[in-house]
Amino acid sequence: MTFQRLWSRSAIYFVLIAFAAWYLMPIYLMLITGLKTYDQVSITNMWALPFPLSLDGFSQAWGKVSANFGNSLMITVPAAVISAFIGSINGYIFAKWKFRGSNTLFMLFLVGMFLPYQGILIPLVQTLMALGLYGSIVGVIFVHCIFGIPITALMFRSYFAGIPNELIDAAKIDGCGFFGIYRWVLLPISFPAFAVVLIWQFTMIWNDYLIGLIVVSNPRLAPVNVAVKNLAGTYTTQWQVQMSGALLAALPTIVVYLALGKFFMRGLLAGSLKG
Repeated sequence: MTFQRLWSRSAIYFVLIAFAAWYLMPIYLMLITGLKTYDQVSITNMWALPFPLSLDGFSQAWGKVSANFGNSLMITVPAAVISAFIGSINGYIFAKWKFRGSNTLFMLFLVGMFLPYQGILIPLVQTLMALGLYGSIVGVIFVHCIFGIPITALMFRSYFAGIPNELIDAAKIDGCGFFGIYRWVLLPISFPAFAVVLIWQFTMIWNDYLIGLIVVSNPRLAPVNVAVKNLAGTYTTQWQVQMSGALLAALPTIVVYLALGKFFMRGLLAGSLKG
């Protein structure tokens, strides 16, 4: 390896490490603040390491958000799975079952990706009240499933479009119908797309704050992000508790990406997000 190539590679690694350190600084600050006692927390020494270490912040935060943590799991897991399956069927239709006006209908589907939640909150609440779902976890799951259809349909359509039509034609010759093709041909080979969609949906739904705040009126049924926001006091804030709660709320998405990140990248490289 020449000196010039070694210098170039070292410069690249230095830049990558610098960017990684920059993006990890908030997590570092949350962690060291959560490990401090109340009297150690101040603006002047916020970057200083905690001494002595204290787990009181995490203990207090977990005691206040543990129930809401479970609520978020009950919301996120079924909503991500249901929206992924609905999106896969829609993507299958738009990719392999062309009909008159299908492209126009697909563009109308995509409009849902750009609708701001704030602009439809009133009709959303009215609809949920009419269905008897307002103020419940089922209502939050229902909303996330509906809002997840456009992006999941786009992802699966892009993935299924890359599958040869000869497979579909062969399945039709063998007697498979609409759902038979989906069950026996497309579903077994769509794991990369499901990995991308499930990770994406899990992250988006878990990190949601607005829908959980508006749809669930009972704080005991609210998702964890609403509970973390409620940790702040009216006049004072125990920052070690606040930071500990925020870090606990962020842990599931961090774990998901660390554990399943390679599947996410494989799904991206398999073309699940290519148009």
